[in-house]
Amino acid sequence: MSSTQQHNSGPDSDGPEVPEPSHAERAKTLVYLQHTGGLSTISRKQPGWPFGSVMPYGLDDQGQPLFLISTMAMHTQNLLGDPRASLLVTPPESRTDPLGAARVTLMGSVTRVPKEESGPVRERYLARHANAAYWVDFNDFGFFRMAIADIYFVGGFGSMGWVAPADHMAAAVDPLAETASDLIREINTQQQETLLLLARECGKLDAEQASITTMDRLGFHMRVRTPDRMQGGRFAFTDPVRNAEEACAGLADLAAKARAGVQVLHSL
Repeated sequence: MSSTQQHNSGPDSDGPEVPEPSHAERAKTLVYLQHTGGLSTISRKQPGWPFGSVMPYGLDDQGQPLFLISTMAMHTQNLLGDPRASLLVTPPESRTDPLGAARVTLMGSVTRVPKEESGPVRERYLARHANAAYWVDFNDFGFFRMAIADIYFVGGFGSMGWVAPADHMAAAVDPLAETASDLIREINTQQQETLLLLARECGKLDAEQASITTMDRLGFHMRVRTPDRMQGGRFAFTDPVRNAEEACAGLADLAAKARAGVQVLHSL
């Protein structure tokens, strides 16, 4: 299945497929939201061995990583000897749920940005890392770009796959990317009864607690606690949403359908 046609109906579900963004879209969104990753280069001192570094990054207009690095740094010396590298990007929730959280590895060749292209690159990088303005003009620092060769995305348990660079570059960042975290926190705090309604009426679960874990333009994943276990599944909005207001309206629409006994697309 191509990276632009992936769906997931949950690891334990035999029900209908519930649409969700492609791996390419999810990878593009994750890389956009984070500002720092783990860069692995090939060691010059120990040939063939990977060398890991904490690495702030920017993004060019195609979503390829940009680095501002010093020639004195070991990772830069490694790259000058062999440009092959990978960048691992994880979300904040990976600190508490490292295997359940999404992550993406970008693989490619990291080379110097030509001087004639450094102006736009500088602007884009400093927009994400304003403090770098203090050292951006130091003689030993320069901009490097990763030309992506391949991408591997893991969306959590049972959701993973390779993403072609062309698909990644063509993908759009999810429209809820900037607001989803605050929106999820608000819904989980203020609309617990709505989430329990969906779990009980749609999933036919004896739900004691329910919470949204992720949300995007096509729907959301929900985790439900019952007396004997935890269960997860996905709900699809009736129509794709473009902002937080539409997402809240979409949730209200699903709740109204559940109350009326109208079928809702989900995988609980």
